[in-house]
Amino acid sequence: QVPLVESGGDSVQAGGSLTLSCAAASGFSFGDHCMAWFRQTPGKEREGVASSNSDGTMNYADSVKGRFSISRDNVKNTVYLQMNSLKLEDTAMYYCAADSVFCGLRIKPDYWGKGTLVTISS
Repeated sequence: QVPLVESGGDSVQAGGSLTLSCAAASGFSFGDHCMAWFRQTPGKEREGVASSNSDGTMNYADSVKGRFSISRDNVKNTVYLQMNSLKLEDTAMYYCAADSVFCGLRIKPDYWGKGTLVTISS
């Protein structure tokens, strides 16, 4: 197991913005992995939110397209999820994930963080 650690979760009002961060030990190279963000709420299946391939290809769930953006700093081994125009439906536990072979929103990643909670209020 390679631990991924998310941070930045908070309670914000609808329409606001929030940036999540994901970091790992220096021995784990984000540049060699697909990085992705998933989210899950009670009673709902976990869904892929955004992914970033090592070659630069990015994918977004339809529900967040145009509002969220994923970025990475491979030198610092840090991945970000910038979330704008937040909606009540975005309330969830957000997880950072990494995979060495596959990339996209439907993969089963090799590595996971423990999550950071994002709560949107009206």
